[in-house]
Amino acid sequence: MRKHILLLAVFSILGAVGSGSPRVVRAAEDPALGERIYRENCAACHGEKGDGKGPQADRLKTKPRDFTTGLYKFRSTPSGSLPLDQDIFKTISRGVRGTSMLAQLQLSEQERWAVVRYIKAFSKRFKEGKPGRAVAAPPAPSPNGKLVAVGKSKYEEAGCAQCHGADGKGDAPSAKDLKDDWGHPITPADLTLKPFKSGPNPEDLYRTISTGLNGTPMPSYADAFSPKERWALVSYILSIATHERPRGMMGLVGEETQAMMIDMRAAMAGMMGGGGMMRRGGGMMNRDMNEMMKDMMGK
Repeated sequence: MRKHILLLAVFSILGAVGSGSPRVVRAAEDPALGERIYRENCAACHGEKGDGKGPQADRLKTKPRDFTTGLYKFRSTPSGSLPLDQDIFKTISRGVRGTSMLAQLQLSEQERWAVVRYIKAFSKRFKEGKPGRAVAAPPAPSPNGKLVAVGKSKYEEAGCAQCHGADGKGDAPSAKDLKDDWGHPITPADLTLKPFKSGPNPEDLYRTISTGLNGTPMPSYADAFSPKERWALVSYILSIATHERPRGMMGLVGEETQAMMIDMRAAMAGMMGGGGMMRRGGGMMNRDMNEMMKDMMGK
């Protein structure tokens, strides 16, 4: 009976998250708003100090971003540049598919902007410099066989196969040795599977090719290829992205399921007087949640 009650509570939480209803008081003039929202929703993975070493970080294959370095993968600005505020807001709002970074639409727009301001304070780079100008994306050309063929040649010319593999499956021999700037192993994207981490639109893929992913081996091709050639490369990648990633509970992919478990466990702990996201306790509440989640996922 207790498990059934918990299950109903979980689905109530999910309904609230899906509706986008704000969970906390909106306070435009509250300078502590960003810190409070960050601690409640982000610190479990990203850490209280913003260093990517939260209590849940070790469980995750794709490591949470270390905000203290000021290096951001997903930006509209040139390689090596700081992101625009809008870039950070976009990632918070949309999440990063296949990773533990879920879309934070349970937060109001005002709360998400407060988090943007708060996490920028973790890195002195934002005080010492400014973001570069956003990389412009010309209109996408109409897909056609010739464009795809040009894109395939650019894929080979750029050496993309050295990491992503000749077929784009991310299984090149050198892939197993790749690491990010923090020394964590990093796996090249399997370009045959959708959705991509960068986003669901061709423009998102064009942006990644143009800006690179700071802190990773993925470079920018803005100087190597013209805008037309970059769009050709996008067309080729989209032509081989013919499969969907395996989906689990609620259509989640990859580590999104694990992130949902973390969020639901924290939410339930808060509802029943627990310590919230930052409490490491392994009492009855956590055991019940783990068992319930396994039942829901058929594991």
